[in-house]
Amino acid sequence: MESNKRIWFGALALAGLIGTAQAQHKIVAIDGSSTVYPITEAVAEEYQKLKKGTVKVTVGISGTGGGFKKFCRGETDISDASRPILKQEMEACRQTGIEYIELPVAYDALTVVINPKNDWAEEMTVAELKKMWEPAAQGVVDNWKKVSERFPDRPLKLAGPGADSGTFDYFTEAVVGKSKSSRGDYMASEDDNVIVQFVSRDVGALGYFGLAYYTENKDKVKAVKIKKDENSPAVAPSVETVNNGTYQPLSRPIFIYVNAKAAQEKPEVREFVEFYLQNAAKLSKEVGYVDLPAKAYEMALRNFKAMKKGTAFGGEPDVGVKVEELLEREGKL
Repeated sequence: MESNKRIWFGALALAGLIGTAQAQHKIVAIDGSSTVYPITEAVAEEYQKLKKGTVKVTVGISGTGGGFKKFCRGETDISDASRPILKQEMEACRQTGIEYIELPVAYDALTVVINPKNDWAEEMTVAELKKMWEPAAQGVVDNWKKVSERFPDRPLKLAGPGADSGTFDYFTEAVVGKSKSSRGDYMASEDDNVIVQFVSRDVGALGYFGLAYYTENKDKVKAVKIKKDENSPAVAPSVETVNNGTYQPLSRPIFIYVNAKAAQEKPEVREFVEFYLQNAAKLSKEVGYVDLPAKAYEMALRNFKAMKKGTAFGGEPDVGVKVEELLEREGKL
């Protein structure tokens, strides 16, 4: 009799352990943009606190392009993206039957940074940036003097995101005029902290990344004020200049892409995304980004609940577009 009790209690304990393990194995898998990472990570932390360990949210940083590769193979539930999904990525998802919901979550301001001791390039035009970064500059524009006569005769060292980065795609589109069109002889890294270190150690260095990383590292690097052309005012990146539309052309919306099937079949994914959209305004500001208008979050939540699939873009970045307009567009898969 005692032996049977032990077996019975043991079975109950084992069932309890299995139940606990199953509860702990509810996972929301996310990967993608290092730019979107700080917001998603902040949301994930708050959501996991709310769920008291019953749901685990994993957030990777393989870059926007790397994240879409995993997403279109069905390896993740959500993909962080600092630019819209591209045509070849749309095709990759089509081939594997992955349908997605595109949701803007915040605004970012691409920030061009220089060494704090650099006192000659505190303002730059888009044309000067293009002269530095266009493919024709490779192996040629290696000195500040070659960019402009107003700059000193000093070696020019460049750092920026790698080719898998959505920040790289958007910057090249906005500055050079064509996505992915860039010189290749620069220090490339998907880790923005590596770029910060590179620029902070060399007075002749220049790099770029998202506003949040600049906000975190104001003591190590200095932001360049951007002029659209010679006759435009020089505008610094900030929450105010992004909101009032004066920081152009380097302001952009950033996104999460949700696997539609995962959202329909996994309650934890659906609940996490709804929590994300309800808290993105507060948490994006906390980590140094610019929140969208309240109406945009309402529209995004409505689109998500309606399972509005596809992208508002044609597979290419759209510089300067308003987020409310994006949310109203027909989705393309």
